[in-house]
Amino acid sequence: MAFHLTRVATALLALSSTALVAHAAVSAEEAKALGTTLTAVGADKAGNKDGTIPAYTGGLTKAPAGFKAGEGIRPNPYAGDKPRLVIDAKNAAQHADKLTEGAKALLERYPSFRLDVYPTQRSVAFPKFVLDNTAKLATTAKTANGGRSISGAHAGFPFPIPKDGYEAMWNHLVRFNGQAYQAKYRNLNVDASGRVTLATEGVSVQEYPYWDTSKSDADTYWRIKLTYTGPARRAGEALMIVDPLDVGNKDRRAWSYLPGQRRVKVAPDLSHDTPNPGTAGGNTFDDIFLFNGSMDRFDFKLVGKKEMFVPYNAYDAVYGAKQADLLKPNHLNPDLVRWEQHRVWVVEATLREGKRHVYSKRRFYLDEDSWAALAADNYDARGQLYRAGFAYMAPSYDLPAPYSDMFGHYDLVARTYSVTGFIAETGGLRHAKPLGDREWTADALAGAGVR
Repeated sequence: MAFHLTRVATALLALSSTALVAHAAVSAEEAKALGTTLTAVGADKAGNKDGTIPAYTGGLTKAPAGFKAGEGIRPNPYAGDKPRLVIDAKNAAQHADKLTEGAKALLERYPSFRLDVYPTQRSVAFPKFVLDNTAKLATTAKTANGGRSISGAHAGFPFPIPKDGYEAMWNHLVRFNGQAYQAKYRNLNVDASGRVTLATEGVSVQEYPYWDTSKSDADTYWRIKLTYTGPARRAGEALMIVDPLDVGNKDRRAWSYLPGQRRVKVAPDLSHDTPNPGTAGGNTFDDIFLFNGSMDRFDFKLVGKKEMFVPYNAYDAVYGAKQADLLKPNHLNPDLVRWEQHRVWVVEATLREGKRHVYSKRRFYLDEDSWAALAADNYDARGQLYRAGFAYMAPSYDLPAPYSDMFGHYDLVARTYSVTGFIAETGGLRHAKPLGDREWTADALAGAGVR
């Protein structure tokens, strides 16, 4: 019995040490690559060998003709570009090494699905403070609690030279979309027959206190407040989510308001694989932005960097499309979705032993220039591809900041798909000043949700 207890104690001590260990930041010598061979946020500055990916020259910082400052709709600065390559079911095999498994499945299943691949435009740009702070954080930021939390980081990308999957995913979680922004949006579902239904519509207020340069640090990295205006049965509902940097010790806080009950309730289930009511169950809460929330259910492995075809500079889909033109049976209208060849970081997430989730494995494709997840392959318990996710990035050249919050998932089992964050017909996206902390309380949520 004594030997058995000793073994148990030793195992628990080892597990505790693993959970509490802080992974060291990169060395000062490694950090010298930032701004030289690497961009300030860690992307390869040079183009690729065959010239299909150009060198990075600073991104897009000048608005095209037709854009009016303060408006939410951003015209396509590359409207004159023509596809250099069209991929459909007939030639998909020739390009298989650069296609996600989700894209392959859609090409195989739907003859009308195709990828119009345009000349690669490395349009992502950031304000100077983002670049300067990222260089400083490269040698100070650390992960802890088994990768679930970070410290020593504020107002810059924490891990521009990632050493593991957790560090890469943290770059995505805190990605720079600006400090605060608001939008009227629709979430839409398309069933197997091609019928479009409105899951929800409303007003979204999102903030990243992590990027607040008026403060030296922050406890919260992201918070969102949603007020539903439709459909009629959901009008007046509201929810609020606040995510901390120290996830291992504090965890997500969430509240919901139901007008019929006229009170705010703590909502601890608004996380992980809980079906997202905002999409009528079209995806899970941690499918938001392709991945969102705590990393405690999976082991995240950094596979490496690879050239892939991903949605990019999707201004026509995000800002220019009519709902009826964009949402077609089986998939989005290929005429309105721009694809480009980019280098992405590939991160594989495998369900931890003893943990529960509808996905057994996930593969994320993080853009090297923005750190935003642009594609995701999600597998069910049988190991079969279940949902394919894509984010449609259209950088805000007026800030500047990447913006990738319109995304969608194809359910390959039910033959349905969803689009989250459609803003083209509702006024687009406006970067704004952050709300005061008093606006992020349960009482404030109740006031916002009253019909």
